[in-house]
Amino acid sequence: MILMKRTYLILMMIAGITTFSCITCSSDDNNIITTPSGINPGNDPNFTIVANTDAGFASFNRKVVVFGIDIYAVAAVEDAKLLHAANVMAQYLDNDEDGVVDDQAVIDKMLENKTYLVMWASESDLNIEPPVGRLGQDLGNGETNPSFVANGRTGQFDASLEEVLHIINNAGHSFAYPSAFGQNAGSDLANAMDIARGGQFMTIPNPYPDGAWYTYDDTTCDYASCQTIEYLYWALTSMLGAQENRLNEIDNEWRLNTRTLVENGDTAIFALLTNPAYKMPTVLPDGTYRQ
Repeated sequence: MILMKRTYLILMMIAGITTFSCITCSSDDNNIITTPSGINPGNDPNFTIVANTDAGFASFNRKVVVFGIDIYAVAAVEDAKLLHAANVMAQYLDNDEDGVVDDQAVIDKMLENKTYLVMWASESDLNIEPPVGRLGQDLGNGETNPSFVANGRTGQFDASLEEVLHIINNAGHSFAYPSAFGQNAGSDLANAMDIARGGQFMTIPNPYPDGAWYTYDDTTCDYASCQTIEYLYWALTSMLGAQENRLNEIDNEWRLNTRTLVENGDTAIFALLTNPAYKMPTVLPDGTYRQ
């Protein structure tokens, strides 16, 4: 088993890189035709579900490819949720939805790292032993809620907004811009995080200093590869509006849950994430890429 703390999971594997896959399909669910492999291709205008035969992923029967990034799913994952994750990934990478990835350096590093996402229905689905050499992240079927954004960002949170962003930041930004987003002490990201936590802590302080607004206290979350990526997620998604109705759920970890609060309360991360050099997303994905 190669499962670490799920919210910052990095799995290492090797497989070939495929290309962006899209198709124009009928919007009438009754007209969907199952392929000879038994896989329903779906009715998304941009992405097609295809049978998966990639080495090391035998338990994942199908996948969708987004700008060369594989999203694998076990049979029990709903087609609609698999396609939703694909759309969220596309919207994070091509936030202006012009058909071109916003930051070529980020996608280049993701492809170089043979990045992937695996979607599971039961945590036992992650008991896999694929070959080494790829960077990956996981996302659960049950925690994926396509209606979260459309429903006014209320109700069950859509974890695709977190897990998809984690792998883009992990495999993309931290490699493309190591001085800015490196997962190490001294990067711009880590320096901003040290301010947000009330100091530089290589282990979880008990308690955090008064006045800290980022207080993630999971002792399995290390400083470099976990705390930094969680901090980046909280700050960016708060700026995009994902956390605006969730303060009561998240204030044990994060308190600046709106763009205004981040701008006024965490000037270091706000400056980093609004620096035009890094082309960070400015619109929260809703799962409707180019639709």
